[in-house]
Amino acid sequence: MTYLIVGLGNIGSEYAGTRHNIGFDVVDALAEKHNCAFDLKRLGYKSEFRFKGRSFHLIKPTTYMNLSGKSLRYWMQLLKVKQENVLVIVDDKDLDFGKLRLKGKGNDGGHNGLKDITKQLGNNKYARLRFGIGSNFRPGQQVRYVLGKWTEGEAAEIPNHIDRAVQAIESFVTIGLARTMNQFN
Repeated sequence: MTYLIVGLGNIGSEYAGTRHNIGFDVVDALAEKHNCAFDLKRLGYKSEFRFKGRSFHLIKPTTYMNLSGKSLRYWMQLLKVKQENVLVIVDDKDLDFGKLRLKGKGNDGGHNGLKDITKQLGNNKYARLRFGIGSNFRPGQQVRYVLGKWTEGEAAEIPNHIDRAVQAIESFVTIGLARTMNQFN
């Protein structure tokens, strides 16, 4: 079986290590765990590996966050991946820092990356792993917070949370959505 794992983020060094790029960071950790590298391809950086008899195709869109759906749809069609075998990793300011929430469908929660994916697919019935970044910002400071770097305390904890997200992705692919939701939500 073939799976498409899409980490959302923005390309460019100015976005590296920001809360909004946690999707990139998670798929980077997954690729590193399985000793594979990303290559620049059409509409994204791509990596792939096999694990427990399944093919993982990892994508980091180069379309910037607000146009992530274009890259996801292109790779989904090219690789002939069924929509139920797609998983999107995304930051979520409405979840406490480090908390994970896996869902099989749902609204975009105001997230522009998810909004574009829903538009490109014509529905919201795709799995997403939301990674909590918290909401420790003052009114009017949301953009600055989301595009900001982790605090020193958060940075110290991030590797453990990313490891858990990697485990959730592997679980999603190997034992399925429902069982993974029970284990990680």
